[in-house]
Amino acid sequence: MTQGPNRMFDDFAKLMTDAAGVAQGARREVETAFRAQAERFMSDMDLVTREEHEAVKDMAVRALDRVEALEARLEALEKKPAGRVSKPADKSAG
Repeated sequence: MTQGPNRMFDDFAKLMTDAAGVAQGARREVETAFRAQAERFMSDMDLVTREEHEAVKDMAVRALDRVEALEARLEALEKKPAGRVSKPADKSAG
């Protein structure tokens, strides 16, 4: 009878080990299902990726820089006296 309680503890320990394994497997399944659902939700929302956002942001910065340069150029041209603005030569009259 001395093996009775030891065997019962061994069986109980084995049962707990198996239960922990089942719980860990269930946790992985829930995480996978949640991740899939979250990805499906995100794709339905038509969200952009970080890379797409950064690319568009860079394009906007370059466009604004170009606009500023063109505005400065236009301002400089407007400051010139009207008589000093050179006109391109008309090559069709000749």
